[in-house]
Amino acid sequence: MVKDGYKFAAAPLVLGVVAAGLHWIWLGGIFILLGLFVLFFFRDPQRTPPADPETIVSPADGRVMLVVEEAMGGKPGRRISVFLSIFDVHVNRSPVAGKITAIEYRTGKFYAAMRGRASAENEQNTFHVSTEHGEVVFKQIAGWVARRILCWKKVGDAVMRGERVGMIRFGSRMDIWLPDGVEILVRPGQHVAAGSSPLARWK
Repeated sequence: MVKDGYKFAAAPLVLGVVAAGLHWIWLGGIFILLGLFVLFFFRDPQRTPPADPETIVSPADGRVMLVVEEAMGGKPGRRISVFLSIFDVHVNRSPVAGKITAIEYRTGKFYAAMRGRASAENEQNTFHVSTEHGEVVFKQIAGWVARRILCWKKVGDAVMRGERVGMIRFGSRMDIWLPDGVEILVRPGQHVAAGSSPLARWK
């Protein structure tokens, strides 16, 4: 459980108990269910990466929306986009082992995370990770509901594959850019789990 979950769940749970004590049963039930859902949203299960060290894992739980060719900084590569619904785990993890060379936070719009414009125009936080195979870039993207991106790392930190790096509250999207030289293992429509589901593999 992410500790922020207790803070957000406390108010509706207390209101639910008070309302139930005043015999406002329906209102109390609604508040209690809301508090329990908040606790459910902030869950943080343990994950184990695949044994193969060449495997690149998903940085987020959710459904793969896109796998597209996309250059970055003049270098050819591919972008994989994962959409997180409010029912998915929202703790984000590093897809690779390496060193964080840059973290770029940018304010922006709040389009629905499933829209193509969200990747370029929404509020986002981008990680650049240097690995022995090359640079990997992944970004936390706020959606229409999510308006708070949490980053738990800083530039210069070493990260392990599947290590927790942050969280996006209440619905969002994550993009990962991979350079040429990887074999993509997922397709649109597939559900993935952060830190454990293989997205790609270094050739």
